[in-house]
Amino acid sequence: MSSLSSGTVAEILKRLHNEADAADQQLARSYEDKATSHDQIIAQFIDAENRDLEGLYHGFAGNFLNVSAEFGQFLYMCARSCKAKRIVEFGSSMGISAIYMAAALHDMGGGSLIGNEFEPGKAKRAKANVAAAGLADLVEFRVGDARETLKPGVGGDIDMVMLDGAFTLYLPILKLLEPHLKPGAVIIGENALKEASGYIDYVRNPQNGYLSLPLPFDSGRGNEYTIKTR
Repeated sequence: MSSLSSGTVAEILKRLHNEADAADQQLARSYEDKATSHDQIIAQFIDAENRDLEGLYHGFAGNFLNVSAEFGQFLYMCARSCKAKRIVEFGSSMGISAIYMAAALHDMGGGSLIGNEFEPGKAKRAKANVAAAGLADLVEFRVGDARETLKPGVGGDIDMVMLDGAFTLYLPILKLLEPHLKPGAVIIGENALKEASGYIDYVRNPQNGYLSLPLPFDSGRGNEYTIKTR
């Protein structure tokens, strides 16, 4: 059995997914009301990031904007399959995805996850949620712009990266982490949108040292699975 099957981690995740559904329900409805298509919603987000990224995400301080339970299980499986010892996450929000990945580290005997969250209030809640799940010793949260918080390095080679922050920053963050990526490192992009930063074109070009494919679940969210090939 894994930590996701029963016990404290499973209970905390169930509670957090319920809280997230309640917290984000109104936000989801508001975007559905304002736009007539999924493409329009994406275009609105990207335009808002380009105009005022900081202001946009301050406005989401109370929203989880989290991965689904299915995607969380996939993150756990990825961490287990690549035998991750060091994971970096861009966009930790309230800590749900961090719990899935830290649970994998725990079940493999240890490791470290470095999470990055722009909003101090979210980072504080993420830290509390990870602690409630009994995984605090495996997770460090850095608060602020990841382009700055990751500059000092991450303490060693990276086995896995989770990108789930501002859409237009995926490529800059990946390039910042590239020198630390192990060959075979796994990079997961949730909302890795082709329209955003050039990230998709970059990782799907073999000349850049990656092999990358879209993921078939959570349709429409632009999820991408990538490995470092050299």
